[in-house]
Amino acid sequence: MTDSVPEFIKDSAKFGINLGLERMIELDRLLGDPQKDLKVVHVAGTNGKGSVVTFLSSCLAASGLKVGVYTSPFLERFSERLRIIDGAEGLDRLVSDETEGEIGEDDLARLSVLVKEASDDMTARGFEHPTEFELMTALGYLWFKENNTDVVVLETGLGGRLDSTNVFDKPLATVITSIGFDHQDRLGDTIEQITSEKAGIFKEGVPAFASDPSYMLIDEEFQQKIRKALLGHADSSKVSDLMFVQPSDSPVRFLEDGHMQFTAFNEVYETKLQGEHQVLNATLALAVLKNVFGLHYEVLSEGIAKARWKGRAELLYSDPAVILDGGHNVQCAESLMKTIKQMCAGRFSDLKFRVVIGVMADKNVEGMIRTYKEAGLDPEEVYTVRVNNPRSMAPDDLLNIIRIVYNNSIMPAAYEDATEAVAEACRKTREDGIPLLVTGSLYLIGEVRKELCTITDSWR
Repeated sequence: MTDSVPEFIKDSAKFGINLGLERMIELDRLLGDPQKDLKVVHVAGTNGKGSVVTFLSSCLAASGLKVGVYTSPFLERFSERLRIIDGAEGLDRLVSDETEGEIGEDDLARLSVLVKEASDDMTARGFEHPTEFELMTALGYLWFKENNTDVVVLETGLGGRLDSTNVFDKPLATVITSIGFDHQDRLGDTIEQITSEKAGIFKEGVPAFASDPSYMLIDEEFQQKIRKALLGHADSSKVSDLMFVQPSDSPVRFLEDGHMQFTAFNEVYETKLQGEHQVLNATLALAVLKNVFGLHYEVLSEGIAKARWKGRAELLYSDPAVILDGGHNVQCAESLMKTIKQMCAGRFSDLKFRVVIGVMADKNVEGMIRTYKEAGLDPEEVYTVRVNNPRSMAPDDLLNIIRIVYNNSIMPAAYEDATEAVAEACRKTREDGIPLLVTGSLYLIGEVRKELCTITDSWR
């Protein structure tokens, strides 16, 4: 575990996002193509990637496998991006210590030297400098290989077809989660273009699994276009099979202890991850685990129950309630509102909350705020904050959007310091018992979660 980022990796952030595989292929080649020795489950999509990766890796570890996990972005620590869960015992340690299995500072520093040498070789021969994401991806391949992982669950960074992770000829399986409009400046303006980019991870002879578009939070017209695009790409890629996965029609139960109980493949499971959208994510993961790995209910039930994914409808404290959610688009906002109404057996169904919110300026911010309002979110107070990211929307600009959408019926306050806003909101919530919702960008959740954990721990 480490918050430290090697200077070379940190400095490479200036190269931004630069889709394309030429640099990644050459970087891997210079490092000995470590990815060729890895067995991979590859996950792409717009929403739910991290949750599906979590369900997959948790269950695989519960079965006794040594599982590498690659996700992005990180929330609180840079080392969260790379993790190894060493079997069932490693999973138990992770449940009690969320830093368990993260790459250590020494390994990160040592492997970054190798990656830098390869990068310097490339640029000396006229290649563009690899991006930070490409460097970390290659570093991850090295780390997973030298630790002899049995399987790696790998999340794409952006898109799929040209994503730096798309260098595997024969993954064990490819997985597509829910799709929506996001990163249109890079993935395309139409839902067909976006879907085709995501489905670019499909491989010949490899089974593919996808959330059934009928259950995606998007208009029916777009659902049909997504299905057609996935089928077309599966056919052109010659996948061995494309399985559309649907959640069970059985009712979902939200228990008073914060767990959610659901049925999948005629079996009952419990999870701490909240929301009916998580039922689809879990069922998608279970389809892969049953069909590709042949895992049985006892192992799957344990893995689903022990899955943890922070910052997504995460209940940090129950009375008064403190909820964190890094929903960054309209579909996420819709899922969040529905989930909160159901959490803890419907205890928050009136949606009367104190809200701290910070967002990226390049997102559909007005669409998110309108979704909150249409769903019935009735803020007692709103604190708009600046997120510690160059893309952050200014608090005053966010405040103005909220005033317009809510017709000036609420008077939000703007804070430049997100931690200060959270501390003040917590103080008031502790006094009057009004539930607190901290939402918006995942970057905001990562910035304030440690402070919130410290405050709520002091309430216990």
